[in-house]
Amino acid sequence: MNADSFLLAAPPGAPVLATERPDQAEVRALMGTLDALERSLYPESAQHLPGVAELQRPEVRLLVLRDAPQGQALGCGAIRLREDCAELLRMVVQPQARGRGLGAALVAGLERQAVLAGRPLLRLETGVRQRAAIRLYERLGYRRCAPFAGARPSPFGVFMEKLLGA
Repeated sequence: MNADSFLLAAPPGAPVLATERPDQAEVRALMGTLDALERSLYPESAQHLPGVAELQRPEVRLLVLRDAPQGQALGCGAIRLREDCAELLRMVVQPQARGRGLGAALVAGLERQAVLAGRPLLRLETGVRQRAAIRLYERLGYRRCAPFAGARPSPFGVFMEKLLGA
């Protein structure tokens, strides 16, 4: 845990969200879970997940959600700071930890990071077959938008955005 850590909820034992490095074994394992899902759902040409090296770039902020008692990584996500917005990357919550509001808490933490970095517009791309993710983003106020950052329309991609603080 570091100075960027903060509790998601006040009770003792609540999950902790902190800025961490993507090259840790637990974080790599979480990303591997997302990679496996992507490979099972989409052709290789439709998979656009950044690797560890890209997530270590200075314009990327990676947050890891950990179980407070054991310190086990439950989820992670990142944003890439672009000139005109922030882009949500690599959102994943361990399958056994889903349904507890952790995805929403992780997105909220990433939204705070975007606002702190002066990027009130947060964009993302997710896959059409990831219905639970789409429902989560819609519930959190994200709306579908045109492709961004040089991306092209795809039958596999769903582009969304949210103006933070609006």
